[in-house]
Order: sequence, then structure tokens, then C-alpha cells
Amino acid sequence: MKNSGLTLAGLCAGLFMLTAAAAAPLATTPAPASVLKVMEKAADWQLAHPTDYPADDWTEAVGDAGFMALSGVSGKAAYRDAMLAMGQKNRWRLGPSLYHADDQAVGQTYAELYQQLRDPAMIAPMRAQFDNIIDEPRDGTLDFLKPGVLMRWSWCDSLFMGPPAWARLSAVTGDPRYLEFAITRWWRTSDYLYDKQEHLYYRDSRYFQQREANGKKVFWGRGNGWVLAGLARMLQYVPANHPSYPRFVQQYREMAERLLALQQADGLWRASLLDPASYPSKDTSGTGLYTYALAWGVNQGLLPRERYAPAVKRGWHALADSITADGKLTHVQPIGADPKHFDPESTDVFAVGAFLMAGSEMYRMGLEEAGAPRVVTVSNSTPAYRLEESVEAPASEVAVMDALTSRVLPSQAVDKGVLFQTDLAPGETRRFLLFPRKLLPVTPPVVSRAHARFVPERMDDFGWENDRIAHRTYGPAIMTDPREMLVSSGIDVWSKSAHKLVQDAWYKGGEYHIDKGEGHDFYHVGQTRGCGGLGIYDGKTLYLSKNYSSWKILADGPIRTEFELRFDAWDAAGRKVAETRRVTLDAGSNFSRVESRFSSPSNAPLNVGVGIAQREGPGRYVDSKDGWMSYWEPPQGPNGSYGSNGCAIILPGASGYASYGGNYLATANATPEQPFVYYLGAAWSKGGDFPTPQAWEAYVNSTAARVATPVKVQISVR
Repeated sequence: MKNSGLTLAGLCAGLFMLTAAAAAPLATTPAPASVLKVMEKAADWQLAHPTDYPADDWTEAVGDAGFMALSGVSGKAAYRDAMLAMGQKNRWRLGPSLYHADDQAVGQTYAELYQQLRDPAMIAPMRAQFDNIIDEPRDGTLDFLKPGVLMRWSWCDSLFMGPPAWARLSAVTGDPRYLEFAITRWWRTSDYLYDKQEHLYYRDSRYFQQREANGKKVFWGRGNGWVLAGLARMLQYVPANHPSYPRFVQQYREMAERLLALQQADGLWRASLLDPASYPSKDTSGTGLYTYALAWGVNQGLLPRERYAPAVKRGWHALADSITADGKLTHVQPIGADPKHFDPESTDVFAVGAFLMAGSEMYRMGLEEAGAPRVVTVSNSTPAYRLEESVEAPASEVAVMDALTSRVLPSQAVDKGVLFQTDLAPGETRRFLLFPRKLLPVTPPVVSRAHARFVPERMDDFGWENDRIAHRTYGPAIMTDPREMLVSSGIDVWSKSAHKLVQDAWYKGGEYHIDKGEGHDFYHVGQTRGCGGLGIYDGKTLYLSKNYSSWKILADGPIRTEFELRFDAWDAAGRKVAETRRVTLDAGSNFSRVESRFSSPSNAPLNVGVGIAQREGPGRYVDSKDGWMSYWEPPQGPNGSYGSNGCAIILPGASGYASYGGNYLATANATPEQPFVYYLGAAWSKGGDFPTPQAWEAYVNSTAARVATPVKVQISVR
């Protein structure tokens, strides 16, 4: 009877708090600028008060996740810079335990930084470690009292720490094994720890039979916050067409429904979800996780706005009220301390991370309520991953937000509207929100990853590059300079291993033929076509223009560089032909798109040969009926020490392949004054992306397939 009395008292207390929460006045939606201001204040305080935790610890990793969310909406570079410094300090390694989920949490930030900057070093150690785990998974019991159980996701917190890192790694590499590993083991843990009646997670198996003072089951507040936030972070990267997606959505909605009823009158959740009366201390750490996850669901349309938005807003206001004047987040339940009574001034970095993640979703909620965005839907109909896919939408003066992550993406104004990039899984459709730029208080700073320039200090070279490859071609001055007197419209390749822009620095240094750790120029063009130069080919002779005569830059980053080169008329078997060539290179691609328009007194078709320079020695040449050819040079330099360059041409509608004058040629007809389109690409065996000709050819083939089947882009008003 005594236990029954406690249960009844607890039930009454719970009903009172639920009634009070329902009767609480509706909180208003904060303006995006005010949300950003308090986020930055909290983040600045945290940066000024570093913890004593190791930089790869789970506590720091959750803080890092928050800093990444803030960097996706803030106009200050300091937050992403802090994350880059953290990764460099860690040498991009995960925590010390190979299998422990807590030590994998920092991988979420590594993958997100890689998604933005595409430096393979950022994910290389994580990828190697996850590959080892897949090969030797250490499966076994989830009983928390058994030896070795921490090598598995056997406690509810682990579902925030581990699985989202695995899912992000699949998204940025196109390797589905990591996502499948995460999904399989998520449901193994769920089947063990999820109470299907209460729709809540036990912390671990030790709590199955424990009861609170009121007789209810023990469900830890912050622990279930880890799970709900983990569900949100998984659903960002489990494609909607994946067979497991509906099950994730179902569990997310079940938990959200249950947790909505457990919010207290002050907008917070307590350390014990079913016995809040016994845990009077406020806790902002669990509340930060719930506010983030529920706001995310409202913004996604997974949760009804009219039911959940008021609770989310109350949660946010309670969190913001817990920020002191100097930016300290208070009322954080300490790790391993008495959850019933702790210092209200307590703070910790993981709670700041949850607060910042919640803030990013509140920022978006405020933007959407200020003005309905237009929605861009991008669909990949192919069975292949499409990484760094360039998307153009017909809109101007807009900011682009990823609808799944609420990150404001780098974008660029182009002739047809706005340009941005995304990663797409096979068959995946993703949404992006276009907000009038004037609605945003700021836009995040962008690192430029594409650039072109005229180089008068080097005899009128014209150079272009992105974060993967660099090229140049030759201008008027070099034709008469006594040092070289080079007449050539061939295209040079600068082989680089640095995944950043290098040409300005290399030209300034003047020693770009020497590798100083970023690559060098050892490709020889001479009178050949180099990598993608062209001529008019009559089946016997290739007729070539002189160097370009004039140039015009049409766009110069941060995502795309585009320019035009003019080649004066030259004689092609008695026929005068001039060319205007427009070249476009986007970030993340090894291929430049070339659109040439030829002018000639006659409208008769021209047979164009696009070439690749041949080398002495056993190189590897391949051509395809799908309109591409590839050549992997034999190793160059003393004893092959420079490695090999690969070059490829994608020529849709190619009519044939030939060899002439030290060049491999792909040929096709061009009609004067009409666009003649092809793609030229290059790679270096020491560049880190394509160590073998087979790897390069697979990339060439996949790029040709992307050219043949572009993504589908639709725009609508929400």
C-alpha cells in the first residue's frame, strides 16, 4: 500500500505539472537576429573558458557539433576556425578506444568539415578505423554487466555519439557500408533498450528493474535527449528512399509524442522523466537536446507545428534565460553527479553544444515565420552517389539553406540564378530553402574553391583551378618572348596534392616546377594538345590555332569560375576558322566544361579533334563507346619520381577516336556558331584521389554518366 500511495502521489504531481505546462502562456518566436546573438554569446564564453577534457572526448565532441551548427548560420569565421584547429590538434584522429561510441563522436565534426572543405586528410583516419571495425565488428551481448559491452552501442547515449558519425561518413564518401553498419546496430540497440509501451529508452540494462520513488520506471532525462537528438541527426543522412527510413521516423514520432507530455511548466525537462517531482533541479543539458530535436522535427514537417512549436518555443526561452549576462550556460546537470541536487551555476561544454544545435533550429524557425521560403527540390535518378553536385536554381538575391541540416550553404550568383552544391545518395531527393538574403542577419563566410586569372607577370598565361586540379594555357606574350617563343594553344596541367587554391602563391613564388609539398608543374605541352586542346581535323592533318588573343572572366568563385578565351582565325585546309571558348570549372570536380563556338565563312560542319598528348613509354589508353577517352601517362621525372598524370576527354556524341602528331584525338562534328561542348579533366597519381589508372577511369566513367543524366531541379513556393 505504501508503494501504491507513492505512485498515486507521483501520478498527481505529474498530472499537475502536465496541466501547468499546457496552461503556460505561449512563448513567442524569437527573431533570427536575437537567436544568433545569444548563440554567439554562449559560444564566445565557451571559447574563452576551455575545459580540461581531451580534445577528442565525447564532451568536447558534442560541443563541437554545436559549434558546427553555429558556423552554419553565423557571419563569423571564428567558430569554424576553432573546429579546424581542433581537428588539426587531434590530427583528425578519433578518441583512443577503437570501438567505444563516445570516442567516435568527434567524427561527426570531421565529416562536416570535410563536406565543406573536401580535404581528404580530415576523414582519412576515421575511414580507416571504421573499415577496421566493419572487418572485425566485435558483436555480442548488450548486457551492461558483461565484459566487453562498451565495444557495442549498449547504452542509450551511444546512439547520439556513434551512429551519426557513421551516417555522415557514407554521405561524404559515397560508401554505403558505414550507413548500413549504423542502421543495423541502431536497431539492435533499440530492440534491447527501447520500452515499446513507454516509448522511452532505458539508459542501459542495469535499469530494467529499477523504479523511481513514485514507483515508475527509471528513464533518464538527458539520456533520452541523447536518443531523440541522435534520431534527428540520423534522419539528416538516412535518405528518405532507404528501407529503414520509415522505421526511424516512426520511432522519432513516438518518442516526440511521449516527451511532449513530459515537459514541465517552466519549459524544461527534468533529470527523471517519469518522476520529475523528485528531481527539482533545473537541467538545461537534456532540455537543449529535446529543444533541438523537436524544433528540427517541426522544421521538417515531421511534427505538427501547431502542437509542437509552442513547446519548442517554451524550451528555447527557458534555455536562453539560463544564459548569464556574460554568456555562461547554467543549470547543467554535471556528469556523474547527484541529479536531484546540484549547483545551479554548473555548466559544461556538451550542454553548450546542445544549446547551439537548438539555436540553429530556432534560427530557421524564425526565418520561416518571417517569410515562407521557396523550395528547391533536387532529385538524383541514377543508382550512383553524386558527390558535390552543382545545382542551379532560377532565383536571385537569395540565401540557400539545406532543409535537412538547417545550414546556410555557400552559394554564388550565376546567369541562370543561384548556384550551390550538394551530395546525393542513389535515387535520393533533397530539399533546399531559398530565403531572401535581406531576411538573414548575416551570411556565413565562404572559402573560395574555384579561381581563374590572367597572369601578365608570366608572359600572359591564363590559369584556372579549383580545389582538385589546376590548368593554364598560353597567351600572346610568350609567342614573341625570346626565352621561350612558344606558339601553342595546348592546355597545361598543374599537378597538385593540396586541396585548396595554389596558383596565385605558386606564380608569386616562381618555382612551380619544384614540389614543396603541394605539387608542381611537370606536365609538358609544347606543340601538343596537352590535356584537352583542340584543332580542326580532316582525317589527315590537325589544323591548330595560335595562342589565345583575348580573355574575359565571367565568374570567379567561390564555387564556380567561368571565363572566355578568344582565338583569332587560323587556316584549316584553306578555310578560315576562329574560336570563342567558354570554360567552366566547379569546386570539387576534376573536369572543366568547355563550350566552343566556331565562326567561319562557310556553314559547313567542322570536324573537331580534341586531344591528349602522348608520352614515350608504357602508358595506359582507354576509350569508350560512351564518349570518353582516358590516358594515364607512364611515370615522369627521374626514375619516375614525379608520378603519373591522368588526362581524360568526355565528348558527348563523339564520332571516333584517332591518333595524330603525338596526340590521342576524340573527334566530333561542330556546326559554326553553335555550341560545341566537351569536358577536359586531369588527375595526379600523388594527388591523393586517384592513385591508379583504374581509379581514374572509374571516375571518368561516372562523370560521363553524370553528364548524360543531370539531376532534376524543381522550384516551388511552400
